[in-house]
Amino acid sequence: MHAGSASLATEIMGGASCSGGGSSSSSSITGSSSGSHSHSGTSSSGSSSKGSSSHHHSRTSSLGCIGTHHHTWRSLSTQPEHTIYSGPSTASPKRVTLRTIRNKYDKGEALCMVTAYDYPSAVHVDESQVDILLVGDSVAMVVHGHDTTVPITLDEMITHCRAVARGARRALLVGDLPFGSYETSARDAVMSAVRVLKEGGMDAVKLEGGSPGRVEAARAIVESGVAVMGHVGLTPQSVSAIGGFRPQAQAAGEAMRVLDEALALQAAGCFAIVLECIPGPIAAAITKALSIPTIGIGAGVACSGQVLVYHDLLGMLSHPHHAKVTPKFCKQYANVGEIIQGAISRYREDVTSRTFPSAAFSPYRIPSHEVDALAAALSARGLAAVAEAVQQAAAAEAVATATGAMTLAAAAEKVAAAEAATAALESAGAAGKL
Repeated sequence: MHAGSASLATEIMGGASCSGGGSSSSSSITGSSSGSHSHSGTSSSGSSSKGSSSHHHSRTSSLGCIGTHHHTWRSLSTQPEHTIYSGPSTASPKRVTLRTIRNKYDKGEALCMVTAYDYPSAVHVDESQVDILLVGDSVAMVVHGHDTTVPITLDEMITHCRAVARGARRALLVGDLPFGSYETSARDAVMSAVRVLKEGGMDAVKLEGGSPGRVEAARAIVESGVAVMGHVGLTPQSVSAIGGFRPQAQAAGEAMRVLDEALALQAAGCFAIVLECIPGPIAAAITKALSIPTIGIGAGVACSGQVLVYHDLLGMLSHPHHAKVTPKFCKQYANVGEIIQGAISRYREDVTSRTFPSAAFSPYRIPSHEVDALAAALSARGLAAVAEAVQQAAAAEAVATATGAMTLAAAAEKVAAAEAATAALESAGAAGKL
């Protein structure tokens, strides 16, 4: 390449100056780090952010005591420096507790519960002022792609619980005990529940079914100091025994059985019970018979509250498998799946047409004199083609930045055309001299 990148760009633009050509790339990189997000109240060990406000203040007060030991303390921290020395964080919102749930129930106020399975969904649900956030074993279907909830393991559930606990600061957190983690014995049930609280950061656990064995497990877990939410009606973990996802309690005998199971779980100490896929009048009768809240899902409006799956109510998925298993009772409040697919399709089109990234989304610059120095060093090594590529790319960026609307691909074509014209003129001049 005969001319430097700056002079070539100037020639192409007709003398226009290149904005940002002399900015340092290191300043852009360092500047971006200062805006990194830190979730207040999340400990470095990955435990729940619950009750983190007092923890934060205790650390701040400790900093005040150490005085001249500033550098020693900083070297022992795993948090970014601005997180530690930027002062107190925003106060955590008032937490929803079992007492909150009970007070709302006593006042006849409806309870709202939504599932979440990771940090982003937890933030969305929590900031929507939902009372209870359930890390449901439905994650097996809507996240892991299984046909039922059965395959999900306790370790996998705990991983999802941890992510949710980092994102939710207000809602009461309930974690599902997955199939196989509590059926074998009351001891296994307690151990699994304790893990969900200690490792997963949950406030309570939920288990399915009201058979004597499940009631015994619920009682043992409550007696160990862990709050339990029950679940009767359609119990998806029992899909093998009941022959599929079928509504329950549609006959008087079945209705009495579901009522008895709910009463037994209440007697075992459950603080609330989910009623799934049962007729509205049956749910109304059970709700009237109990003295604890009922949370309905496909169980009519008479329940103390309602729960829906995050992906279902948002219309997150639209492939045939999901359409086949999406419950009839689910009201879709948005069609997020179509929005996501549309956005990704537009991104693919921009990539294939080379309109992304444009100059606006290529913010890191190298000064023109450094480009020329690099090109010279590459040429000295016998890499003339590489040196030319560097100068062409730098010139294209300069043109695209100065013209604003021009894409990098279009600018590169303009640079290439200008170089070809220059080379043709030089060839013609040389021929004239001969």
